[in-house]
Amino acid sequence: MPQTLIEKIAQRFAMDLEPGQQVHSGDFISFRPAYVMTHDNTGAVMNKFRAIGASKIAIPRQPVFALDHGVQDTGEANLKKYAAIEAFASEMGVDFYPAGRGIGHQIMCEEGYAWPGSFVVASDSHSNMYGGLGCLGTPVVRTDAAAIWATGRTWWQIPPVAQVELRGELPPGSNGKDVIITLCGLFNSDEVLNHAIEFTGSGVANLPIDDRLTIANMTTEWGALAGVFPADDVTIKWLRERAAFISRRGLARVPSDADVVDGIHPRLNEIRIARLEADPLQPDAEAYYAKELSLDLTTVTPYVSGPDQVKVMTSAAELDGKNVKINKAYLVSCVNSRVADLAAAAKVVSGRKIAKGVEFYIAAASSEVQAESEKRGDWLALLEAGATPLPPGCGPCIGLGQGLLQDSEVGISATNRNFKGRMGSREAQAYLASPAVVAASAVAGKITAPNGRESIRPAGSVKLNPRPEKSEAAVSILPGFPMSVEGKLIFCHQDNLNTDGIFPGKYTYIDGFTPQQQAQVVMENYDPEFSRLVHDGEILVGGYNFGTGSSREQAATALKYRGIQMVLAGSFSATYQRNAINNGFLVIETPELVDELKQRFGSEEPSIRTGLTASVDFGRASVSVDGKEYPISPAGIVAQEIIIAGGLEGWVMGRIGDQSVS
Repeated sequence: MPQTLIEKIAQRFAMDLEPGQQVHSGDFISFRPAYVMTHDNTGAVMNKFRAIGASKIAIPRQPVFALDHGVQDTGEANLKKYAAIEAFASEMGVDFYPAGRGIGHQIMCEEGYAWPGSFVVASDSHSNMYGGLGCLGTPVVRTDAAAIWATGRTWWQIPPVAQVELRGELPPGSNGKDVIITLCGLFNSDEVLNHAIEFTGSGVANLPIDDRLTIANMTTEWGALAGVFPADDVTIKWLRERAAFISRRGLARVPSDADVVDGIHPRLNEIRIARLEADPLQPDAEAYYAKELSLDLTTVTPYVSGPDQVKVMTSAAELDGKNVKINKAYLVSCVNSRVADLAAAAKVVSGRKIAKGVEFYIAAASSEVQAESEKRGDWLALLEAGATPLPPGCGPCIGLGQGLLQDSEVGISATNRNFKGRMGSREAQAYLASPAVVAASAVAGKITAPNGRESIRPAGSVKLNPRPEKSEAAVSILPGFPMSVEGKLIFCHQDNLNTDGIFPGKYTYIDGFTPQQQAQVVMENYDPEFSRLVHDGEILVGGYNFGTGSSREQAATALKYRGIQMVLAGSFSATYQRNAINNGFLVIETPELVDELKQRFGSEEPSIRTGLTASVDFGRASVSVDGKEYPISPAGIVAQEIIIAGGLEGWVMGRIGDQSVS
């Protein structure tokens, strides 16, 4: 069966496959990522690593540590944490980048870790950014990062893949930020939620790497788990230029001498580039895509997201007419602080001054970006206009350090998130825009379009493709994992049932909240009658995007503790799914069954005892209800292993034990 680019990369890095086995969307795989990046949360991962009994990192060259979030914090506690992380990196032989070198995602690109056709993860949601270089980048949670350190591997369920065709060429003055703001605002009904995206089309060749990195980065806010561009001539040119720069820079700054062989950089070198150029990984011609979206780049003009949400957009020209005054402007973060971004802003402010009463904060994505910007004169132009410089790193984007939004203030930012309270006070308002729009607004004192540009209504389309018929091939079942389970069905029709509905937030941070207490309050905010209605051993059937919202793992464990055998749903939040399986609780997708139950039982009652019994056959990847069979996503070997072990912690401990014996 033909494979998408996402499936081909997953195939390349998957482990323990049967001979001749192909992987596709819906499959659970165990895989060994090329790299796993952690930043300031490395300290928390270290604690999890030790808690599972690990004492050494399985593949020392696999983790990358980059300190970037709290770089403005020079307090004793933070400096102590940073020193502990650096000491741990030295002890374990891990590549380490100190505070001031830059944002971890930018470093992963600059130093060749995010390589086209490879699979790289990070314990940060913006690891999607690596897709700008043709690398499959996707986030993992901290427990997963600790598991990778200990075993070299983790698990993934390959998501449905959406193809996004970009046609034509951007008008002068528009850039990658305008593209992703347009995509988020035009397709704002969860079209790509929990999908992996492949960007294609004639317009891709017209986008420089900086624009691709910006677009891929914010596929996170669009709802996707990854956003990958093809590795083309533009990619090869960028890699060669970067390799040449590193050669001129010298190899003294490579983190470990063990990386350098005969003076050649281990990742960015001509041998690897030539090999990639000769045989780039490409999707098969007849590959199946769950959805096909398209956008005409010629219709992309400066738009602004917000306030307070990414999926609402208004043209900068229209907002200019509404006279939206601003207090702060930001050109910071991993999405839009590269050389081209700083240059675009510098061009706008050159010879002008920031408006009275406006604070304009700038921070380069890395020390090397800042050095190049200084060399070009862009950095000085921004400073002379009145911008306030911050160190290379994160900061106000995540509500840390100098320049946060205060009550009643309005900010416009070239960052990736504008949720309430994200950049300071919940009583403030935040808008997102391109570097040029941010700079123009900082000068004007209100949101405006650079050079008074008019807006064009963006042109795009979306097509849903029917799911292909699945083969009847049997799924291998491990000893200790059931061939089948049976249980009465309780149906909760709600789509987008969030974690607060499943496990109320007011209980999340109560220390010592027992499993029994979790079971008593489960679904309390969704349906107070649920705990009374449900019986031990039953199977819950939910709607689509089950478990959306926060990352609290109790939303999974509370159902487990209440006696629910498993959850079937149309689809799951990826984070909810990871938390469930990592806690030994099985969740399986079966959209056809969900659609049938919705039609049969409606939506008047939040929870319904259906009177139906389901028999789930894991070997045949199907569920039988009322004499009819429905397909389910297969429970792959790795998911079975984790369930048998009682969760990821037990799975890791077992592998550590096996390694010590061998």
